[in-house]
Amino acid sequence: MTEQKVKIQIPWRALTMVGALLLIWIIFSLTTGGIFLEPRNLSLLMRQMSVTAILAIGMVLIIVTAEIDLSVGAMTGFLGAVSAVLFVNHNWPLWATFAVTILLGALLGHLQGHLRTWFNIPSFIVTLGGMLIFQGALLGLTGGVAISPTPDYLFVGQSHVGKTVGWVIFGIVALFFIYLAVKAKTAAGRLKWIGLAVLVGVFVAVMNAYEGIPFPVLLMIVFAALFSILAQQTPFGRHLYAIGGNREAAFYSGININRHVVLVFTLMGAMVGVAGIVLTARVGSATSDAGRMMELDAIAASVIGGTSLMGGRGTVWGAILGALVMASLDNGMSLMNTEAFWQPIIKGSILVVAVALDMMGRKGK
Repeated sequence: MTEQKVKIQIPWRALTMVGALLLIWIIFSLTTGGIFLEPRNLSLLMRQMSVTAILAIGMVLIIVTAEIDLSVGAMTGFLGAVSAVLFVNHNWPLWATFAVTILLGALLGHLQGHLRTWFNIPSFIVTLGGMLIFQGALLGLTGGVAISPTPDYLFVGQSHVGKTVGWVIFGIVALFFIYLAVKAKTAAGRLKWIGLAVLVGVFVAVMNAYEGIPFPVLLMIVFAALFSILAQQTPFGRHLYAIGGNREAAFYSGININRHVVLVFTLMGAMVGVAGIVLTARVGSATSDAGRMMELDAIAASVIGGTSLMGGRGTVWGAILGALVMASLDNGMSLMNTEAFWQPIIKGSILVVAVALDMMGRKGK
């Protein structure tokens, strides 16, 4: 009888990111006298990262197909302003305002996807043009004046889920993770699901120590779960990875590349609509400079979280982790009263290091 060796794949990239995040939190906790890790600040941190994370969720699928979308920041500001105008100036019902905003985002993304595929224009150029168009449209729509919705709109970005509801959510998620742990065939698999259940419990406990789970954070988690399933468990998602990994091989295997590219840009547009609503609700108004530079934050969060700019590799949860790293840097440096110019320098340096590690890994393989 021959012994069969089981090869265990250790997710070094994910473990490195978790370690880096813990190190960042420890440093900021020490330098801020423990303020950084207080429940109130952690709740604020989670709310701050929600818009970038929602954009990064869609951006992962874009980058996985070896495409890019530079318009998401300007489109976020524009769609947020559209929702504010419909609700405040035209007295639309809240549900209709949100529905039309998300549908408009999907339509704009669909149009950009068709421009990419019909005329074979590089997505960099298509979305760069879209960024400029949406910036101008935002300025024209707002007239340079802030539009402030009423509190029933603002709940999307500023409210919290009740503490009891938070524990109920934890109970449901924990039972699901325990079920997956029981079904797991290896000890490592069982440990993973049990560990995730404990992590969710800690998260809910910390959020409930303040005012409960912020609603935009809950929204972000729901979308992350849905898009993760879409990317990892459906033929559509697997085809996206195939397209990004080797477009020619994907074509000869019968994958309709143009249709998949259009659909992924459409999904990105819908997510931008959601992000625009959350951003407007979180800051309390739609302004002419809303969403500025958010496209770079979304791309950076995706890349820092392990998504390869070469396509074919990346995860939604990795992008969430990347967004959390970036938000932690912003929040911690603000608490330390660090001069503003250091924040983009540090984030840019981390982005370059993340891309360098990705390219070194590819070269090693």
